[in-house]
Amino acid sequence: MKKKRICVVTGTRAEYGLLYWLMKEIQKDEELELQLVVTGMHLSPEFGLTYKEIEEDGFVINEKIEILLSSDSAVGVAKSMGLAVIEFAGVINKLSPDLVIILGDRFEMLAIAQTALVENIPIAHIHGGELTFGAYDDSIRHAITKMATWHFTSTEEYRNRVIQLGESPDRVWNVGALGIENILKLKLFSKGKLLSDLGIIENKPYFLITQHPETNGSNKGIDKLLLALAKFENYNLIFTKSNADNGGRYINDAIEQFVTNHQNAYLYDSLGQLRYLSAVKHAKVVIGNSSSGLIEVPYLETPTVNCGNRQAGRQKPSSVFDAELNETAIINAIHNALLFSGSYEKIFGVGNSSKKIIDIIKKVKSYRVQKEFYDL
Repeated sequence: MKKKRICVVTGTRAEYGLLYWLMKEIQKDEELELQLVVTGMHLSPEFGLTYKEIEEDGFVINEKIEILLSSDSAVGVAKSMGLAVIEFAGVINKLSPDLVIILGDRFEMLAIAQTALVENIPIAHIHGGELTFGAYDDSIRHAITKMATWHFTSTEEYRNRVIQLGESPDRVWNVGALGIENILKLKLFSKGKLLSDLGIIENKPYFLITQHPETNGSNKGIDKLLLALAKFENYNLIFTKSNADNGGRYINDAIEQFVTNHQNAYLYDSLGQLRYLSAVKHAKVVIGNSSSGLIEVPYLETPTVNCGNRQAGRQKPSSVFDAELNETAIINAIHNALLFSGSYEKIFGVGNSSKKIIDIIKKVKSYRVQKEFYDL
């Protein structure tokens, strides 16, 4: 029997962490062939050359597509998207996949989606229907939804929104969030092992901080966040770098300067999935604007301070405390998070998303269907 060729594309450390178990399921399935394309931040020394972690995890990378320019301006990002289209056009032609799997909403994925669309390769889209008003990712996500044929959402609300966008209900499934599987399947480090691995000597309680650009607004909010964090001298401050969106370098430069001037602050290019989730588990609070703070972090029963508008519009458990990007609001939200004693709502499934997706894509006889607009 001819195997179905399933092409998975990843451009960031966070996205790869979410896709890991799905890729493992495809890799071991006798009816499927995994084709892996790696691009974006994975291939950049600035962000830790994380493609090496993918190879260490036992995956064969079929193609590497270098697209990042030495600029994080809007013009630089737009040019990177153009490079992605040019390079992926040849890759698609070479690999000839039966299905391309795209997760989320980043600019690299928009370039991949439009290329697959033009080359008549069906797209399966994961995490559609979500809202993030503070970033242009919001529009990218909805655009990919309209280019995709098959849809896997993380909640029923998001499934309904994909249908509202005109997608046929019989091709939209609520499978939960992929990231929950890492929490259930990985053996996380003890706090002592984690701190030793990170080279942190002083065993203080700590905050874990990740702040990405608000691409629909200003990135000067990082300055307010750092002013607030400077008030917490009795805590270690563990930062991970911002992503490659326009404005990311401004944020990373500000954090690097802060770390230089504060002995209790540490910055890492990438923690990797195991160290990141271990860090979440033992943190007193997770702070910033990463989507993981709303989705995965509550499953490890750690409160989140969600700073600014990047994640505005997403469903949020009660353990997430929103704060405007000003010093006083952030300090108050951190204190409220430290006092949180409520239950941790787990609204993104039970950690079996990969199996659900695999079962569905194996049952589909043909990925190519004539799409029509589904009217409610």
